[in-house]
Amino acid sequence: MPTQVFASVCTMDCPDTCSLEVEVTDGRVVNIKGTSRNPVTDDFICSKVAQYAKRVYSKDRLLSPMRRVGKKGEGRFERISWEQALNLICEQAQAIRTQWGGEAILPYSYGGSNGVLGQDTTDKAFFAKLGASRLERAVCAVPASAAAMGVYGKMAGVAFEDYVHARGLIIWGANPKASNIHLVPYLKQAKAAGAKIAIVDPMCNFSQREIDLHVPVFPGADLAVALAMIHYWHEHDLLDWNFIAQHTSHAEVLLEKAQPYTLQHAAAIARIDAGLIERLAVMYAEADPALIRLGWGMERNRNGAQAIAAVLAMPALLGKFGKRGGGYTLSNSGAYRFNEAAMVASEAWNTRVINMNLLGKVLLEEHNPPIKMLFVYNCNPVAITPNQNAVLAGLQREDLFTIVFEQVMTDTASYADVLLPAVTFLEQNEIKKAYGSYALQYSAPVIPALGEAKPNEEVFAMLGRAMGWNDAAFAVSTNDLLPRAAQAMRGMGKEISWPDLQQNKIAFFDFPGAAPIQFQTVFPHTADRKANLAPDNLREHAYEYLDGIDGNPAYPLALISPATDKSINSTMAEYNLPELYLMMHPVDAAARHLREGEKVAVRNQYGEVHCRLQISAEIRTGVVLMPKGAWRKASLNGRTANALAPDTLCAVGGACFNDARVEVKRL
Repeated sequence: MPTQVFASVCTMDCPDTCSLEVEVTDGRVVNIKGTSRNPVTDDFICSKVAQYAKRVYSKDRLLSPMRRVGKKGEGRFERISWEQALNLICEQAQAIRTQWGGEAILPYSYGGSNGVLGQDTTDKAFFAKLGASRLERAVCAVPASAAAMGVYGKMAGVAFEDYVHARGLIIWGANPKASNIHLVPYLKQAKAAGAKIAIVDPMCNFSQREIDLHVPVFPGADLAVALAMIHYWHEHDLLDWNFIAQHTSHAEVLLEKAQPYTLQHAAAIARIDAGLIERLAVMYAEADPALIRLGWGMERNRNGAQAIAAVLAMPALLGKFGKRGGGYTLSNSGAYRFNEAAMVASEAWNTRVINMNLLGKVLLEEHNPPIKMLFVYNCNPVAITPNQNAVLAGLQREDLFTIVFEQVMTDTASYADVLLPAVTFLEQNEIKKAYGSYALQYSAPVIPALGEAKPNEEVFAMLGRAMGWNDAAFAVSTNDLLPRAAQAMRGMGKEISWPDLQQNKIAFFDFPGAAPIQFQTVFPHTADRKANLAPDNLREHAYEYLDGIDGNPAYPLALISPATDKSINSTMAEYNLPELYLMMHPVDAAARHLREGEKVAVRNQYGEVHCRLQISAEIRTGVVLMPKGAWRKASLNGRTANALAPDTLCAVGGACFNDARVEVKRL
C-alpha cells in the first residue's frame, strides 16, 4: 500500500503548536514532520515530536483496560474488558460516596496532549455529578496567569513573527531553545537587523554571538531585579508619564514599592553585579521598539506572581506599546475567549478545592473526608508533582482506589488499581488552541486507535452512563463536540466555521491583521481598559519580596528543574532522558572536589537523588540544575528532581520548585 500523508497538529503542552504532516504506510506511522500550514512552524519541528511514533508503538503502550494483581508500584496487571473496568470504577465510586461523600473522590489532571475536547467537557460533567473534590491545576502557570489577568486582563501578546521588528529584547525566565524553538529564528533575524538581546535566567545556552547580555539572576530574586530597574528609570526620569497617565492605574503603588530597591540592594539579593542590572535597564529603556518574552521559569518560586507582575508593568511604565515589536509576550491562550460552557452542560460544582501541588500531603494527612479515590488523567503526578516521596507514599495506600487513564505504563500508572488505555494525539479528533502562535487547528486521526484505547470525552461519557445517569452530557459524542468547539471561539475577530476548519485544518485571528499590536489593535481586558499596576488579586502582598527560605547552611545550593529539549513535561523522557544528571558550575564542583561524570547524592530535607554530575559554565555559581520530567528509572535510586522540590505554595497557589535548596556530595 502506498504511503499516505495526513495533516495533523501537535497538541502537546508547548506554545508553538506545530502543524504537522504524518506519513502512514500500511496503517502505521512512519514519519512525522513540520509544515508551514501554521507559518510559525516553518517546516521544522522538535526532535521530541519527530520521534513520537516511539510512544505510539511503545512496548509499554496500554492497549486494554487492566486490573492490578500485584502490590502497588510493581506494575503487575491482568487484562479486563471495558465493561468490567467501568463497572469496577462505578461500584467503588458509589461505595465511597455512600460512606465518605463525593469529596472523598479526587480527579487529578493537567494539560496532557489534549485540546478543547479532552479537558473540562464530559470529564467535568462526570466529576461534578459525583460531587467530587475540585482540583486547582496549579503545577504550572497559575502565578503567571494571575499576574497577567490582574495587570492586563490577559491581553493578547506580541506574535512571535513580530519579534523581528524589535530592537531590544529581554528573554526573562524562558529557554526558547528547549521549549519554544520556533522563536529562535525570529531572534536571529532581529539580531541580524541590529537588535540587542538579553537573557535573564540562572542558566544560559545562548552563545556570546547570539546575545548581548546575560543576567544570571539567583532563583527567586527576579522581583528584586525588576523593582531595581523600575527604581532606576524613575530616578533617571525615564518613565513615560503621558502613557502612565492615559493608560495605567495605580502606578504610584508600584513606584512606591520600588523605591527601596537600589541597584546595589537588588544586586545583593540576586547575587550579581549591580552593573548588570544597570546595563539591562539602560538597554531596554533605549531600545525602540522593545519587548519582553516572559517565561514560566520566573514564576516557580515564592515570589513568582509578584515578579511577573513587576516585569509585565515595565512596558507600560516606559510606553513601549503601540508599535509592532513593542510590548510583551507571556501566554496568548486568553486571546481565544473560549466559551467552555457551550461544550457540555454540567451541574453546579461547589465542593472543596485541592491544590494539585499538595497531592502528597493530601493523601497522607488527615482530612474530612479523606481521599479514598484518585482518578488520574492527562497527567503523570509521580514525575511532575512536588515532594515526590510523599506522593509515592500516598499512592501506596491500600485503602486508596486509584484509576490511571494513560497512554503508556508511566511511573504513576504502576500504582493504579485500574488502568484505562488512552489514545495519543495521532489517534484522536481534537481542536487545539495555541498559547504561543495565533492559530486554531483541527487534528483528525491519522491512524485508528490502537487496541482498545479511547479518547477522554468518550470515556467520561461512558462512565456517566455506567453510573446510570441520563444527563445530556453523557450522551454526547466526539462528532457533537467538534462543531460546538469551533462555535465557542469568541476572541478570534471572526466567526469560526466548523466545515471550514475541518477542511482547512487551521483558522487564523483577525485583530484586525494576523498579529496584534498592543494598545493599538488590542487593549487590556481590565475593567477600565487600562494596565492595572497594582491588581486586586495581588494587592495584599503587592511587590513584597519574600526571602524566607535562604540561609540554611546545610543546603547552600539552589536547585532549578527547567524544561529541556528532551521531553515535554514527562512525555518522551522515557526515551530521551535515559540517565538523570545534575548540572553544576565548575567553581562549585571544585569547592566540593567533584569531577565530571561522578556519581553524586543531591539531598535536602525532602529527599535524596542519586545521579551523574555534569559540570558546565552554562549554569551560574550557587545554582544547580536537574532536568524536569525525568522518569524514576533515569536515576540511580528511583528518585528525580521532584523528590527535592518543596510542596510549599506562593501567594496565589503556584508551585515553588525553584525554592529547593540542596547540598551535593560524592556517592
